Amino acid sequence: MKPEIYEQLTEIAKEFVRQGKSKRRWRIAFFIIIFVYFAINVNFLIRDNSSLKDSFLKESDFVAEISLSGDIASNGTINAEESIDLIQSAFKAEKSKAIILKMNSPGGSPVQSSRIFKAINEFKEKYNKKLYVVIEDVCASGCYYIASSGDGIYANENSIIGSIGVIISSFGLTELMKKIGLERRLYTAGKYKGLLDPFSKEDGSVVKHFNKHILEKAHKNFIDSVKSGRGDKLSKDPNLFSGLVWLGEDAKSLGLIDGIKDSSSVAKDIIGIENIVRFEKDKTLLEKIIDTSVGKIYLFIQEKLQTTLI
Repeated sequence: MKPEIYEQLTEIAKEFVRQGKSKRRWRIAFFIIIFVYFAINVNFLIRDNSSLKDSFLKESDFVAEISLSGDIASNGTINAEESIDLIQSAFKAEKSKAIILKMNSPGGSPVQSSRIFKAINEFKEKYNKKLYVVIEDVCASGCYYIASSGDGIYANENSIIGSIGVIISSFGLTELMKKIGLERRLYTAGKYKGLLDPFSKEDGSVVKHFNKHILEKAHKNFIDSVKSGRGDKLSKDPNLFSGLVWLGEDAKSLGLIDGIKDSSSVAKDIIGIENIVRFEKDKTLLEKIIDTSVGKIYLFIQEKLQTTLI
């Protein structure tokens, strides 16, 4: 074999070796990056996981804080089953001396609201502990139904509060049907079985029935619950139960809330304990890692977008 050919083959062999080493290095580097990434996330969870920090805080007297945010419905973010279990766990905790319920909701189901309202009153009596409500952005309708179970209600001066009323909405399409030549065919067993059908003419007797037996009675239940919770604190303003809403200071003058405070202020000034432990629905480690990862990615993208736009 000629020397130059031998040298060429040697160089080719060395190049293959270099490439092989390079691929192995990249594979190793890739796995190291993945490992470090998840290690950082796990470390972040270990350092900042509220459940771990709370385990230490629970060694002394504390205020239990629960956040309920979103729509109130049997399948909503605020529902009776999960909310009652969470609230009871806060009441049952040996070192919890009071509960702060942070609320942020436009309302929802009167049934779910009533169940949570009744459960809170039962827990207050059973465990001999007080519950205070702190309103964030909005607490209207069913949210205020629940809030009225509190021993005190506090909000921000810009919080929207009230809407003590009941609503059932529908629509009518009979005139539109006439214009497009559409004929409604509805078959029922029971004279009023199709009473909410939007394609049928409105029946005055049905409207009267709904007002008397549904809306007015549900509204009365709502008002009675609010009065039982707020008592003499409520003003005599005729619009109080009209469905209107107010901002914090006006809500205070009407007796809907007791003052302008946040959770920390309520814990320190009203309850007299600064130690706050947050109670929340348990998440799996995988859910926490995903939440942390997605959050970091979102913040990274947001930061880059802001940098680009600025």
